[in-house]
Amino acid sequence: MITGAHVIIYSRNAEADRAFIADVLGFAHVDAGHGWLIFQLPPAEVAVHPAEATPGHELYLTCDDIHATLAGLAARGASVSPEVREQRWGTVATITLPSGSPLSLYQPRHPLARDARPAG
Repeated sequence: MITGAHVIIYSRNAEADRAFIADVLGFAHVDAGHGWLIFQLPPAEVAVHPAEATPGHELYLTCDDIHATLAGLAARGASVSPEVREQRWGTVATITLPSGSPLSLYQPRHPLARDARPAG
């Protein structure tokens, strides 16, 4: 039985990005040894989209109010893109990790899997 998912973010400055995720995003974590932090994620969902080019994976953090979330993150020192994009499926923005890697954030307009009832 599958009990969860483990997401990996590759970073050119893992120590700084780990500190950002702990201190700015406020994610609880455990130390797997030698400062190797593993973070608890909020409820998650996975979607499978068709791909015409080489398939890949993306990570989006979701929120209920993107403007309030961006303001809160900026107040805690996050680098927040001023561009907020409206998509058919939600409102999207980008924050930048200390390593310079982008991290997408969106407020969904679609039903959320966390609200689904088990089949059967």
